[in-house]
Amino acid sequence: MKHVSILPLFDATLTSIDSSHQLLSRVNDFMRYQGKSPFYDIEVVGLTKNTKLSNGLYTINTDKTINQIERTDVIVLPLLCGDFKKAIHENKKYTDWLTAQYHKGAEIVCLCVGSFYLASTGLLDNRKCAVHWAAQIEFKEMFPNVKVIDDSIITDEKGIYTCGGGYSYLNLLLYIFEKHLDRGISILASKMFEIDIGRKSQNPYMIFIGQKKHGDELVLKAQEFIENNPTENYTVDKISENLNVGRRTFERRFKKCTGNSILEYIQRVKVEFAKKHLEAGRKTVNEIIYETGYNDIDAFRKVFKKITDLSPVDYRKKYSN
Repeated sequence: MKHVSILPLFDATLTSIDSSHQLLSRVNDFMRYQGKSPFYDIEVVGLTKNTKLSNGLYTINTDKTINQIERTDVIVLPLLCGDFKKAIHENKKYTDWLTAQYHKGAEIVCLCVGSFYLASTGLLDNRKCAVHWAAQIEFKEMFPNVKVIDDSIITDEKGIYTCGGGYSYLNLLLYIFEKHLDRGISILASKMFEIDIGRKSQNPYMIFIGQKKHGDELVLKAQEFIENNPTENYTVDKISENLNVGRRTFERRFKKCTGNSILEYIQRVKVEFAKKHLEAGRKTVNEIIYETGYNDIDAFRKVFKKITDLSPVDYRKKYSN
């Protein structure tokens, strides 16, 4: 039996705490139905016996305090909602216990932007981490030593698991069940809770937000030009010429400031333009592609799928009004 400690962190969402408890408990029920012993010993473990959440709207009665837990096998860090810097400060009292437990062999299951607190402990330095697409810029600024990935919903590295996306923590829990037990239990939990077990990427859900806190005025001008002219058919050379700057030097500056090459930025802006029109559903797919400035329909389809993991047609089916 694995002992699980769910931490009711400051600014944690009650939903992520309760959902984790419910799914873990349900897996124990599955084991009983099969004539087996329960697999998880689940406790909510806090700093005190009572923990307030959502500015006092909810109060959780913890099973134990961290001082009463000498050793645990799995630590669940819930999703945070609010001021991440304040949450990090308020949760520091957990850090020594958390790191000590990890070095004793405990696994850490971090739900969505609970990763802001986890990264503050140093345990994610030089490791991969999945972060919600809307929080990636802020996360990268605060934790430059963490390897943020955006091509997968889940990371699994040296006993630390992270996930990106608000409710993708449900997929992470299914992943944990498969790793601890077997695929059958994971599938059963997926069916019972109606969780899409096939969800692997954040890409279909992402809204492109350009990094603009870099302070380079020339790069900002280029970003604004690209974003304000999503239907224009322009080149990197043309943008550099309009700004009166050499292409090679400017491309290096642009990449450093935004994390994207100029071409990638153009593609992402055009794909975002196409997504909005596909959602509206009033024009044909080909009409929308031509409006983005692409003359080669197949080329745009490839770019669109690379960025969203969906074809334009599949995207429309998923999100159109």
